[in-house]
Amino acid sequence: MEIIFNRLDDVSCRFQIGPVNSAFANSFRRAMIGEVPTLAIEDVRIYDNTSALFDEILAHRIGLIPIRTDLSSYVARENCSCNGEGCPACRATFTMSVEGPGMVYSRDLIPEDPQTAPAIDTIPIVKLTKDQKVVIEAHAILSTGKVHAKWQPTTACGYKNYPLITIGEACDGCGQCVEECPREVLEVDSARVRVVPGRIEDCSLCGLCEKACLGSGIGEEPAIRVTSEKKRYIFVVEGDGSLPVKEIIERGLRFIKDQSVELKDKIGEISGGTGDEKQE
Repeated sequence: MEIIFNRLDDVSCRFQIGPVNSAFANSFRRAMIGEVPTLAIEDVRIYDNTSALFDEILAHRIGLIPIRTDLSSYVARENCSCNGEGCPACRATFTMSVEGPGMVYSRDLIPEDPQTAPAIDTIPIVKLTKDQKVVIEAHAILSTGKVHAKWQPTTACGYKNYPLITIGEACDGCGQCVEECPREVLEVDSARVRVVPGRIEDCSLCGLCEKACLGSGIGEEPAIRVTSEKKRYIFVVEGDGSLPVKEIIERGLRFIKDQSVELKDKIGEISGGTGDEKQE
């Protein structure tokens, strides 16, 4: 398996992966979305709330704010030595005390640990008028997106097959397929259509170019064909800021590896071997 990055920063990335089958590609996508742990606010103690929002709605909005997460500093509550009672090893604490008039933003959540500040400072929470006040204490814990969407580290995570575009000798360079392409992947060059250099991955596999070619009266078969590689995929991953995208990818792959090793061991136990034996 090979991974080739086309773009990579802390917030988003685009990469190719292959050769893998569709089952692995989808498992990888699901692992990044639902199996990579992050911090999110789970408990909110409201000491004063005279805003226009009910306590439950206020707590819900606060719980959805992405929190910067250092996975080397925190453990899941169920694995902590405090037995889930709550301690600095499994819980991050925040306080908020704001009085109107003005908008309350995510930056008004003050972390006890500076490393666990909100990932985005400018998320609006509630607007306060004169003399309205919000005073709370909140606790964030580690969990995963399969428990609740607020623990998902990604805002977008998807893939598609790698496109293949072939242009036959029958192409006369009429340009109708170029005009129909919504992604501007094609161009006319020397009286023939070709793929714009570096734009092949932008193809959405919509097939409009093939229909336009047939509509030009070229015959029963289009001169351009759009297919895809069956074992090569393009992934796009965008994070919410709680974790760097590179770490999301690494931990997603690690989860798949750990699950595979566990499955192998279980099969070995059932079969009475080590799981390494080849099946006849």
